[in-house]
Parts: sequence; structure tokens; C-alpha cells
Amino acid sequence: MFDFFRKHTKFLMVILFLLVIPSFVLFGLEQYSDGSRTRGEEVAVVDGKTISRPEWDARHRVETDRMREQQRNIDPALLDSEEARYATLERMVRERVLLAAAAKANMTVSDDRLARMFAEDPGIASFRDAEGKFDRQRFILTTGTTPEQYEAGIRSQLSMQQLVAGVSGTPLSAKTQADLTLNAIYDGREIQVARFAPQDFSAKVSLTDDDLQSHFKSHASRYQAQEAASIQYLLLDMDSVKKNVSVSDAELQSYYEQNQGRFGSGEERQASHILITAAKDAPQAERDKARARAQELLAQVRKTPATFAELARKNSQDPGSAERGGQLDMAPRGAMVKPFEDAMFALKKGEISDVVESDFGYHIIRLDDIKAAVVPPLAQVRAQVENEVRTQKAAQDFAKAAETLTELAYQNPESLQPAADALKLQIQTASGVARTAAAGAQGPLGNRNFVAAVYAPEVLDRKQNTEAIDLGSNQVAVARVTQYTQARAQTFDEVKEQVGRDLTAERAAALAKEEGRARLAAWEKDTASAKLGNVLKASRVDPQGQPLPVIEAALRTDAGKLPAWTGVDLGAEGFAVVRVLKDLPRQPSDAALQTQERAQMGQALAAAEAEAYYKLLSDRLKARILVNKPKTAAVTG
Repeated sequence: MFDFFRKHTKFLMVILFLLVIPSFVLFGLEQYSDGSRTRGEEVAVVDGKTISRPEWDARHRVETDRMREQQRNIDPALLDSEEARYATLERMVRERVLLAAAAKANMTVSDDRLARMFAEDPGIASFRDAEGKFDRQRFILTTGTTPEQYEAGIRSQLSMQQLVAGVSGTPLSAKTQADLTLNAIYDGREIQVARFAPQDFSAKVSLTDDDLQSHFKSHASRYQAQEAASIQYLLLDMDSVKKNVSVSDAELQSYYEQNQGRFGSGEERQASHILITAAKDAPQAERDKARARAQELLAQVRKTPATFAELARKNSQDPGSAERGGQLDMAPRGAMVKPFEDAMFALKKGEISDVVESDFGYHIIRLDDIKAAVVPPLAQVRAQVENEVRTQKAAQDFAKAAETLTELAYQNPESLQPAADALKLQIQTASGVARTAAAGAQGPLGNRNFVAAVYAPEVLDRKQNTEAIDLGSNQVAVARVTQYTQARAQTFDEVKEQVGRDLTAERAAALAKEEGRARLAAWEKDTASAKLGNVLKASRVDPQGQPLPVIEAALRTDAGKLPAWTGVDLGAEGFAVVRVLKDLPRQPSDAALQTQERAQMGQALAAAEAEAYYKLLSDRLKARILVNKPKTAAVTG
């Protein structure tokens, strides 16, 4: 039953939002401007600071690149739609609001906290070599960001989390509030339904040529042949650059020697330890007491090393290892907190350390075993080494190749051949390219900026090359139009069959509604003559296959006047006659389920409170989006 909460988050948020937002009215919220104006390159403003269109474009490229990497089969048209772009701008504004509010509240993240996070992050550890040295270049190539940018991003995320946690961290869901929402979700009705579908009336529709002509003329805008262009284009990507990169044996050997630890398994060590815990922020007296206890145990271990395991079982406060005599698993560099790791890798097999202080407390460490690093010979990993060297060199050469493509496309505005020859690229062709990227289009043809460049006036009218278009993911493209067909009104003969299908569907839907309303009126007078479906126990959670308007109409029916009849206009889907037989109130859950329900409600309430708090902050910081929201854009949280 709790699947509903996960599947209908938006619905639940609306209900909770209506319950939460009145509490913020006392702060004097004002209305936003209508957001219908644009000012040059400014697309949004937060706390007097603007977001420019180039910033918006750059952020959207980063997000779409990330999505393409995570979901290889995703439709590019979805990522580059107006709705997706607007959602990116909304996220940018939200971040700016939260960061500005956090700054005003002096919420900062300490260097020590970041250092601890990075030390314990296995993702960061993967960029350290066998000696623990951080590989900056590989980090940049892999993540597309510098360590400084990554650190700034983490700081921002933590600041925003800290700000919102004060509102949504410990939500309390009152019983009355929970029951109101849960009742709206789980209340049901016992119903019978008769559906009148348009397809059942299609055979009754008879159309003349005059009918078709009249419908065609009255809906002329519907029957337009869209403008289209035939194009040639060049695509420069990392793969095409890599093909032209040469790698010498000396370069392979040098790279292999510098990165040996990455091509095999690094040295691993196994240790046992005795831990006396002491929180880093504990009073000094408490930490001194823990240190003294560790020193006492160290003295006993030094005196009788064979008793290490027994002392660990009796005294270590690490529950995961104490019962095993303090023994830990084999661990490479980067797997342990730094003080522990430094001490462990400084020991010889069988040696026992002095007392080692970490954020967890005080350790006594004994090194039990060493598993030597295993590095395969170059011949065995040559293909991997060559690919990495080639990729790194291609990354350096890509910018130069993109610059060459830009220059040659500009210097030879009516031909792509010089650029193709210089960069050893193949000229590709496409026809029927519309002004808006087609759903499912791949590569450049699915990129909004590329298609927009094709339809730029100088490209379209003069048949000149476009500028070099950055498609993201290390891809740049240039195109030229070879043929262009303007949009035009199609003739009646061209679309006669489509007009017939459209008009038939329209009239069949009208007949279905007419029949449905007539049956409703007749059955209200003579219930015994009604021909209805099986009795269904339907609710918002379990609609029993019925359209949502049918369920909503049934639930709106006065429970005190049942059984009752109602009709539901389903638009293009026809009409439904519904007989509401019985009210089905939500059944009380047992104690365990009530606890779960309250927990689910608490999470949803926290999200609603956080949203209300964000809107309050947005108003205080005068956050506004200055571009129009796409009409089909979904409501975002």
C-alpha cells in the first residue's frame, strides 16, 4: 500500500502544501512578477544578482552531458526540449536562493569537515596512487572538473543541506493532519460503470465531400507541411581526434611506469587493533581519560604481545572487530582514515604501534600481514595503456582540432570539404531537418543549438556554413544547407484521408457523448433497465482500470445520498455513466502500519515544509525568472 506514496509524490505534495503554506502567510509574502519579461541576456535574478543566458546554456550542457553518460539510450530530444531547459533554470534559481540564504545565515563548512569527508570517500581514494599521491590530471579528465571546483561544489551542497535541515529535519505529522491526507488517498466508492467509446460509434458516421472540405477549411492550420532543410555537416568528436593521434613506445613505457599501481593491485595490509573510542568534539577530560586507558592497554600488549587478541576481545570498543580479536580485513591505501593508514603502512609485519589518535578515538595497531602489489607487465596491459595515452593526447589535441574546424569553416563559407580534408572527417548528410529537433533524433540532429544554427538567416538564405556548434561531451559540429523548402499549406487532396480520420473521430466522440447522456437520463428514471459493468471497489490508490475523472466524479458524489448516478465527459475518449452504490471509508491500519504511514507522512510533510520555506526565501531574496515558462512544462517541485 505504501507504493502509492512513492508513485504519487506530486499529488501528496499538493495536499500537504495546502496544509503547510498558510503558516507562512504571517510573514507577508508578496506576489512574484509574471515573469513574462526578458531583459537582454538576463534570464533570472536572485538577491539582485542576475543569471545570464550563457550561464544557463552552459549549465544545461553540463546536465545533459551527465544524463547522456548515465543513460546512454535516452532520447536527446527530451534533454534539449524547452521544458528540460526551463527545469534547469529553475534548479539554478533554487540553488542561488538557498546559497544566498545560507550565506546570510553565516552557514559555512569547515576545512576539517571537508578533509574528513574526502579522506573517507572511496571515490576520491581511487584517484590516489600506491604512495597516496593524488592524481590531479586523471581527476580532471575523469570528472570534467578541477579539484577546487569539486570542493566548491561540495561546500555549496553541504551549506544548502544545512539550511534546509533546520526546517525539514524533524517533521512532526499530527494525527488529524495525517488522517485528512490519508482519507483523501484511500477513501473509495463501490461503483458500476458503463463506457461509451468513440470507436464504437465510428461505423455510424457518414461523411460527404462537403463535410470533409468544410472541416479542412475550418482547421487549415492543422494541415500544414512543415518547412524542411537538407544539410551537409561535419562532426568532430573525441573518437575522430583519437584516430589521428600517434603514440610512441617511449610514451607508453613512461606512462606505464608512472601509473603502475593502476594497472594491477596495489599493496594491501591486514592489521588488528584495539580501539578506545572518544568523539573528536568530546570534552578534553574525556579524551584524556580515553588516551590514558589506551596507554595502559599498550603497556600490557608490550609486556605480553601474545595476549593482543584476548585484550582486544575484552577491551576494544570497535564492535565489528573486537569479537575477532581486533582483526580487520585486508585494506589498500585510501581505505582507512589517514592517521590509522599512516601508522599501519609504517609498521613491519608483527610490529605494534604506539597509541594512534583518529577521529574515532585511540588505536593500538598490530600489523598482521602484507599482500605485495601485483603489477602486470606492460605487454599484458598494452592495449589499456595505449588507449589511456591516446585519450589524454586526444583531449589536448581536441581543442586545437575544434579551432581548426572553426577557422576553415569560416574561411570557406560555401564548402565543408577543406575542413573535412584537413581533419580527415567524413561529410555527412541529412534531409527533412525541421526547425525543431525531431523526437528520437540522434547526434547533432537531436541538438537544439545545432538545429537552431541551421535555421539562422545567413545559413538558410545564403547557404553558408554555420559557426562551430559545441554539442557537449567533446563534440563540435559545423553544417551548411544544400536545399530548403518553406512551410506551406497542404492541398485538400494531399490530406484528404487524414481529414476523414480526424472528422470521423470527432463526430464519433460526439455520438458517444450523446448516447451516454441519453442513457444516463433513462437509467435515472428506470434503474432496472440499466446495463452496467461489474461492481468495482475503486479509489485513487486502486482505480480498477477506470480513468481518473471517473474516480474523482464518484468521490465527489454526496455519500449521504447513495446510491446515485453521475455522468462524466471524457473528452476525446467519449462518455461514462457511473452509478455510485456505496461509500468505502479508509479502513484503520494496525499499529505497525500506522507507524509506517506516519513515517511516510512525515517525509512528505518535510518535503512540503521545505518547499514552503524555499518559496518564503525566494520572496525575501526577490528571486524571479525573466523568461516565459513553456506551456507544456510540468509543475516542478
